[in-house]
Amino acid sequence: MKRLIITIDGPSGAGKTTVSRMLADRLGYKYIDTGALYRGVALEAISAGLNPDDDTGLENILSSLKMKFVCGEKEMRLISNDLDITDKIRTPEISMFASAASARPVVRKFLLELQRELGRDKGVVFEGRDMGTVVFPDADVKFYLDASHKTRSLRRYREFKSETSQTLEEVEKDIKRRDKNDSARELAPLKASEDAVIIDSTHLSAQDVVDRMMNVIEDKKIIVF
Repeated sequence: MKRLIITIDGPSGAGKTTVSRMLADRLGYKYIDTGALYRGVALEAISAGLNPDDDTGLENILSSLKMKFVCGEKEMRLISNDLDITDKIRTPEISMFASAASARPVVRKFLLELQRELGRDKGVVFEGRDMGTVVFPDADVKFYLDASHKTRSLRRYREFKSETSQTLEEVEKDIKRRDKNDSARELAPLKASEDAVIIDSTHLSAQDVVDRMMNVIEDKKIIVF
């Protein structure tokens, strides 16, 4: 039985989290939300009063930062220095800080090593923005999930509307700003790997997307069970 590393990259609001969890469940694999790791770093940095371009301050925090995922009753929980921070990292402020900090080499180096360690035994679905291009360039199967800008904004608004006072228009502005930050950065910009299968989820349900992904895996004649 061959266990795989599967990467799912794409912009905010494309549906990566839902699809990645569903695909991992279907395969009996672990699911790793790498964006949560960047948000975890952002939370620690904000708590310390740092700016996202403060490389010295970030390096000091990272030197003693221990992050890991543990299985919760319903989802993987992110533990940072022995504290469960899962419910604290899903805010617009954390997301924007994480996007800016993700361009810093000191942050990327720290998380690159951690992510590769998480994939050492394979049997993992990694969700992120540069999983197939930088972290796992030799991944067994790569996907790039996208959707129209309006669809992504609406999905993100519905996801967070109970936790934030942001309007739909403000969410759209944040997504545009984050898209620009993620795509224009010099270090590991957001883009589809040349060998990734691109799926537009604008008019697809999450189940439709997962079915397409399973078809791709099966078409590659990869035995995963």
